[in-house]
Amino acid sequence: MSAIADLFGENLACLRERAGLSQEEMGIRASLHRTEISQLERGLRVPRLDTIVKLRDVLGVTTDDLLAGIVWHPATISPGGFVKRDQD
Repeated sequence: MSAIADLFGENLACLRERAGLSQEEMGIRASLHRTEISQLERGLRVPRLDTIVKLRDVLGVTTDDLLAGIVWHPATISPGGFVKRDQD
């Protein structure tokens, strides 16, 4: 799907395994279907905000842990200005 979905999925799988939870158990605790956990971990879906909160709280981690490595580089906008034009 996207690099963001892939990175989130890797983070989620690692944190879930570290917590010793199966996809099924995590799904039950987060009120999500096991297939949604699987799709998130495989990068097939990008999670909604409420899903991130549920997963964070089930895993006992921070949102930063779930979003580790996902960075946005904002575009820059430079103001216009006058420049001296060479005489022909």
